[in-house]
Amino acid sequence: MSGFLGLMAEYYKKYLEVLTLPILFITFNVPQGSLVYWLANSTMTVIQQLSLNHPDVRKKLGLPQKDPQLAAAHQKELSNPGEIKIDPSKNLRKISVQNLSPLELVNLSIKLLAGGRKDEAMSFLRLAIAKDPENVRALLIIGQTLLQDGSLPEATEYLERTIAKLLLKENQMEIEDIDLLILSSQWAGVAFIRQGKMGEGLVHLERIASLKEPEDPKSKAHYYDGLVLLSSLLINVGRKNDAINYLRKATAYNESYREFLQQCENEEDDITSDLVTSRRGDY
Repeated sequence: MSGFLGLMAEYYKKYLEVLTLPILFITFNVPQGSLVYWLANSTMTVIQQLSLNHPDVRKKLGLPQKDPQLAAAHQKELSNPGEIKIDPSKNLRKISVQNLSPLELVNLSIKLLAGGRKDEAMSFLRLAIAKDPENVRALLIIGQTLLQDGSLPEATEYLERTIAKLLLKENQMEIEDIDLLILSSQWAGVAFIRQGKMGEGLVHLERIASLKEPEDPKSKAHYYDGLVLLSSLLINVGRKNDAINYLRKATAYNESYREFLQQCENEEDDITSDLVTSRRGDY
């Protein structure tokens, strides 16, 4: 399990483990009759479980035989709870995926993308959008993936759909929405720049500069990444002074940007391609 239920299960397991020692001392004061009952009951339970796991006993009782490979795979899954394994050969795969919520589909697609399984991830993302057309996170991830694969026009379409849906929220955007707007604007700007459409790319990147500096640390880092990317494009269109101002703001936030500021001040105007090609995929 993931999310809140998984966290509660983890804490409950640790709680039972910690409770073992206190229970051990408490049982010394329990009446002997209860101890005899517990011992007999536990012994019978163990014998029952061992018997039911034996192939011959299961066969005589008419119970289905256990698949050793399936049991081993299940044990491996339990030992790695963070991994989600799906066997494409199983018919149950389609049923289980169809029953997943849009959020679960997006989270699953992120795991698949991290494992290099882009085709499966894209199918899950498209299913998430089919179930919830307003799922901007799924739209953004599809746009990012298409951009990284070089499908620039299609990537631009998904990224602009993401931006349009986020802008409809206006002043009702939450912290995550602001972060998604910054990221989608960055990637839309990169997509247009790679297509040689500097004007359209500038519109998207200047949107980041028009936003208020986020308070969330993760969003703030993305915000200043966007300002640095914007400054690189401003240099190319002849607005060097504006570029220097944005780079100074970014450098005040993070000293690692000082290299770009120095390049700009020293009239080294060839940093745009380096910044654009070095954009990382933040899923």
